[in-house]
Amino acid sequence: MPRGPTRGKKQPAPNVLLATDPISYMFVSVFMNTSIAPPILDRLSALSDETRTRILALVERSEFTVSELCSALQIPQPTVSRHLRTLAGDGWVVSRAQGRNRHYRMASDLDTASRDLWRLVREGLGQKGVYAADAERAREVLAERRRRSARFFAESAHRWDALRLELFGGRAEILPLFGLLDPSWTVGDLGTGTGGILALLAPFVNRVVGVDRSEEMLSVARRRLEGVANADLRVGHLEKLPLEDGELDVAVLALVLHYVVDPPDVLAEAYRVLRDGGRLIVLDMRAHERGPEYAEEMGHVWPGFELDRMEGWLKEAGFGPVHVRPLPPDPDALGPLLFIASGIRA
Repeated sequence: MPRGPTRGKKQPAPNVLLATDPISYMFVSVFMNTSIAPPILDRLSALSDETRTRILALVERSEFTVSELCSALQIPQPTVSRHLRTLAGDGWVVSRAQGRNRHYRMASDLDTASRDLWRLVREGLGQKGVYAADAERAREVLAERRRRSARFFAESAHRWDALRLELFGGRAEILPLFGLLDPSWTVGDLGTGTGGILALLAPFVNRVVGVDRSEEMLSVARRRLEGVANADLRVGHLEKLPLEDGELDVAVLALVLHYVVDPPDVLAEAYRVLRDGGRLIVLDMRAHERGPEYAEEMGHVWPGFELDRMEGWLKEAGFGPVHVRPLPPDPDALGPLLFIASGIRA
């Protein structure tokens, strides 16, 4: 005769999830929910080995070579390489080659389900025990990498400038300044010559406009800027610019003013074509003693400018605040010393 249920003992209800910690609950939920099980299950196998989760915990934060992972994990190289192949095959890690080494990091294009899965696993593992020891050794590995870099700089200080010039060219020091440009701006190079400044600025702003009175100069500029869709070249005099009122956000007068008869008229025109709040930048020579020589050889009208005179002219044109500063000399330059001046259309 079948016996009935034992009195006083409550039987578990069928299909009740008994898992209470997050990772267990996630695993049970995955198996119960057949709609998301296939893609998730493809990812689960890679996380079933503790060595692989230890590797992921490190490469999630930094990039490591195989030898660096061996040092941090204290595991032989063949073992680390084998687990990296598994993680790479399942899409958890990616690598890049550098010389004879490969540098591994967690893939940045993991799908949402994989990211959620790793987040749950990582939270379940915590930051103690072997994972804390791995992290501590990894910090020392990275510190040694930084020390190697520091040793290089200490040994290369005497040839660093020449090395940078050889690798990156003479403009490397000013290129970061282009990040200060607003991409919506229209920038005018007044007296553009062969368009060198326009070619530099065009990739960083909405539009560049170059004005020059010399057709020959503009012909060279057109060849230089061929294919640059946002460059506009116009023939005109600086004293009567072919620009509308307020057309420019920034105007540049670079090594131009010493060629004009009446600089204050040019500064007044620059003021007219700038919008309210627009900025004028003037680069030119400080006063020097080579006036007759340069007038004869290069057609200079002014032998540079006194800084206080330039400041006065800018203020008279309506600019404010005005800043005029001498530039440090370039040891390789043969010409006069330079200054930079700026003013805002109030």
